[in-house]
Amino acid sequence: MHMKKLSGLRKRWLVNTVGVLGALGLVCVILVTTAFALYYYSGMESDLQYRAKTTTDFFEGYLYQNYTEFYQSCINYTKTYEHKNSIELQFIDASGQIMASSYGTWPGPSPVTEDIQKAMSIRDIVPFTGKDPLTGERIIAVSCPMIYDDDMVIGVLRYVTSTRIADRQIGIIACCGLAVLGLFILVVCLFSNYYIRTILVPVGEIIEKAKRITSGSYGIQIQTQYDDEIADLAQTINEMSVQINQNEVIQRDFISSLSHELRTPLTAIAGWSETILADETLDPDTVRGMKIISRETKRLTEMVVELLDFTRIQDGRMTLNIRQTDIRSEFEDTVYMYSSRLNQEGIVLEYLENDDDIPEIPCDPERLRQVFLNILDNAAKHGGEGKRIDASMTLEDDTIVVCIRDYGPGIPEDEIPLVKKKFYKGSSKARGTGIGLAVCDEIVEMHRGTMTLENAEGGGTLVTVCLPTTQ
Repeated sequence: MHMKKLSGLRKRWLVNTVGVLGALGLVCVILVTTAFALYYYSGMESDLQYRAKTTTDFFEGYLYQNYTEFYQSCINYTKTYEHKNSIELQFIDASGQIMASSYGTWPGPSPVTEDIQKAMSIRDIVPFTGKDPLTGERIIAVSCPMIYDDDMVIGVLRYVTSTRIADRQIGIIACCGLAVLGLFILVVCLFSNYYIRTILVPVGEIIEKAKRITSGSYGIQIQTQYDDEIADLAQTINEMSVQINQNEVIQRDFISSLSHELRTPLTAIAGWSETILADETLDPDTVRGMKIISRETKRLTEMVVELLDFTRIQDGRMTLNIRQTDIRSEFEDTVYMYSSRLNQEGIVLEYLENDDDIPEIPCDPERLRQVFLNILDNAAKHGGEGKRIDASMTLEDDTIVVCIRDYGPGIPEDEIPLVKKKFYKGSSKARGTGIGLAVCDEIVEMHRGTMTLENAEGGGTLVTVCLPTTQ
């Protein structure tokens, strides 16, 4: 899994290392092949020039014969030419027609390459390398002028050979070079893969542990067998993990201690406010003030309860009191109880009844009631401006689905993945600790269920709680 995620690093390594080496190797193969080609062609051309020069010198004695005798001498020489299978010897007159050839008395049409006329015009040996216009075959030819009486060019002596064999040899050299390059690249890839694995495997482990730390598993340590920069990175993350864990412990202890310390004075304030409100002789302003004190005391008490639940969850001390429960009855009671409170704020809480046969399930009714109340309270806080909240409970296969939807502005898309994180309040200006949904999510997970938040079609936020009918 980690290797897939780090394929970008592997790709960059291959491109920057193997790719560059491959490109350099390919350039080397091209240069070596070109050098061999030049060597072969140059050698062949030099050999033909030497043959042409020596043969021309040999025929200088025949140039003083009459034309018929000279022509017959050329034919006789071509008949006895010993390399006729690989090199063609041609005698060409001044008009460009073949007088004699080692291929026979009628070798075919006369050649038209530029070396023939050029050799007669400059009176010097002229080579030619390229395609024969008549056959399309690659050839190397050398034309040497035959000068009569040091004045008149009576034709040329021409040696011609195909480059087919040389081209095949050059091709073999190129293929061998490419094979060696391929073997080299393969070896480099194998060693590179081993080296990359020595980097990617520990980096993958570090990423996995870092993600676990990010998800809340503070204090875990990364083990590495290397003593290099990767080990330094792992050690830094280990120190960070320990420090975060220590900070978390301090934070939890502080929150837990503070919550317990706050409960006593809040209980006293709530009790005395109720006692004072029972006095019928209070003037209206005092009654109004005491109601505000009583309401805010209840809100603070709810916050303290949330903080205590949060610390229990963090410490793993939260437990469930499981028993068979009529979950529909618990949910309906919660909705009806909360609806009267919302009516005072001008918000209609509508329960969408249905005929589904909701079975009793093993659960902690107090904790689930806490979840339902918290979700309804969040709907009122953040979506209350829509003045309406819908609540329903249905049975889908073996799952009980609870849906609570408000008609407020909804949740910004970039905040949806974060709303269940502890202490996260996002862009909302509503009062609260930011841990209510985190506590609810944990309680639902302890019941082997799921809680999701999403923007409803048409506006507002939809919270869905799914609970299995069996534990």
